[in-house]
Amino acid sequence: MIKSSTIAALVHRFGGPEQIEIAQCGIPCIKNANQILVRNHASGVNPVDTYIRAGQYAKLPTLPYVPGKDGAGVVELVGENVKNVKVGDRVWFGMELGTASQHTVVNRPFLLPEGVSFSEGASLGTPYLTAYRALFHLAGAKTGDVILVHGASGGVGSALMQLAAWKKIEAVGTAGSKNGIQFVKRLGAKHVYNHSESGYVSKMKADYPGGFNYIFEMSAHTNLNTDLGLLAPRGKVAVIGNRDETKINARQLMATEGSVFGVALGLSTESELSDFGTNIVEFLKETDFRPLINKEYSLEQIGQAHKDIMENTGAKGNLVIRID
Repeated sequence: MIKSSTIAALVHRFGGPEQIEIAQCGIPCIKNANQILVRNHASGVNPVDTYIRAGQYAKLPTLPYVPGKDGAGVVELVGENVKNVKVGDRVWFGMELGTASQHTVVNRPFLLPEGVSFSEGASLGTPYLTAYRALFHLAGAKTGDVILVHGASGGVGSALMQLAAWKKIEAVGTAGSKNGIQFVKRLGAKHVYNHSESGYVSKMKADYPGGFNYIFEMSAHTNLNTDLGLLAPRGKVAVIGNRDETKINARQLMATEGSVFGVALGLSTESELSDFGTNIVEFLKETDFRPLINKEYSLEQIGQAHKDIMENTGAKGNLVIRID
């Protein structure tokens, strides 16, 4: 029997992590026949969650709101038009605001394969959908390409490494610590470089004199100009993360006929997101790769998780809120 109330994190006004409070509230209602109600067991934490909470995002929710865009749990109710999942199924979902709660109304659920935990499922949404969009949909990377993931130990970076290995794309990664390097090596990396050490760029150029077909950049404000000097002819840089202005020497683009493009998961259509998610489920079924969990928090610790996701350096995997 479904309860009449639920426990959720709530943000009543935009600001710092201290604006998040835990409260009892009514269970959200399905509003159309295409939605389902999920009893959440885990909620993923991503940098975008902190931008929204701080009021520094292009599209802000109406206050008060429940944070979190990724989650995993068990289906409790299904709309009459929903055919791909049923009551009792384990599911994961992304791009669904309001996952830091015991219950979430979901528009786009995907089955969680056997052997994949709720915490792993809650780490799929934003990181893996972004990585899939960047690697396959926008870049069009394929077997035979050589890619660089500049910042491969975080959520999106590790997803990129795994998805590349799935399709037998040679992937090179960077990380900022010895632990991070060991972590990335386990993701299927051909080579891993320490981007905290001086001279690492020269090492990459020596090992890969032909350059990289695609570079996936998590810190464009720091690395974009460096990336342009690492491109193969007609190579491309995908900007996935950026926190400040950057200065580049555009002559480097002329030298390779290279290009730079941005990655914005929010611009995906519904059909694209459904396609990405369906393929990610196949990836999970066909490989032993799983999202790697860095740390788990209780719902009451969500404020600390928001701090950690922005302050943690040498990140190794995903941060997750457990909702049991």
